[in-house]
Amino acid sequence: MFFSKLFGFLGKDLAMDLGTANTLLYSPKDGIVLNEPSVVALDIRNDSILAVGREAKEYLGRTPERIRAVRPLKDGVIADFEVTKAMIAYFIRKVVTGMRIVKPRMVICVPAGITQVEKRAVIESALQAGAREVKLIEEPMAAAIGAGLPIHEPRGNMVVDIGGGTTEVAVISLSAVAYSESVRIAGDEINDAIQRYVQDEFQLLIGENMAEAAKIHIASAVPLPEPLQFRVAGKNLVDGNPKSVILTDSHIREAIKEPVAAIVAAVRRALEKTPPELVADISTNGLLLAGGGALLKGLDKLITQHSSLMVHIDDDPLTTVVRGTGRALEDEANFSKVYIN
Repeated sequence: MFFSKLFGFLGKDLAMDLGTANTLLYSPKDGIVLNEPSVVALDIRNDSILAVGREAKEYLGRTPERIRAVRPLKDGVIADFEVTKAMIAYFIRKVVTGMRIVKPRMVICVPAGITQVEKRAVIESALQAGAREVKLIEEPMAAAIGAGLPIHEPRGNMVVDIGGGTTEVAVISLSAVAYSESVRIAGDEINDAIQRYVQDEFQLLIGENMAEAAKIHIASAVPLPEPLQFRVAGKNLVDGNPKSVILTDSHIREAIKEPVAAIVAAVRRALEKTPPELVADISTNGLLLAGGGALLKGLDKLITQHSSLMVHIDDDPLTTVVRGTGRALEDEANFSKVYIN
């Protein structure tokens, strides 16, 4: 019994989607073992951590002066090294229980546009958080693997991965990225746009979580067959009193039209800069839409209108990237070319 537990632990390698909005962990043995918001609540008096993940997200906008709820990643990269390290360590401890004789080996996905300094920050934070070895894979490549695209073949596959902090557009062929663009406009920017719109149109100040709820429930990129409504509550900017209004899908569409247009423009730019043979392949195969932004109603139709491409949405777009990262971890021999460090 002791040795079976020991060797079970020795195989506890982890794949991580270290996202601006959410962090997911994948174990080859158990699949997705963690899906938590990338939020940490700190007591600023002594820099101690009060909560991490889902519990800490509830603190956003609700904390007294001594408590600060922070999101240590911004635009897909580390903005606060120490807090990120503590968050990763907390998540590793949460899923790697029992005897910690050997530290886990990790594969972490990162934005395609990441700099060398940002790569180093991700690697160092994971090593200091308890990993023994860290390999990196680009998010669109991980998404392609997670969706089962034939990345090893000499033909073009286009992936659009819309996360919390970045939208990654990439064309993949022969296990490499032929063209990529990382646009720092994604789910967070859409939330911000909703907050600004409600403030300007209704003189109502709403929190980040409320804006995100409105996005999830009624946001759309194109007009819907049936109108949707959602009530948001916050603070009246005129007198400071509580106030609520009912938003419609047309309100939200107006609010988010600029960030959505920027995402569509990134797809068009990618097609313009991709070699013609690969564009021909993409025209035949279509485009893969992954990440939380893929759940925006009608976004696939809008991209088709502006690019003439078929758009395929992965069955579970929120987990496409971590599943692909996990598959690369499980079959390292077959996917050795996709690592970028």
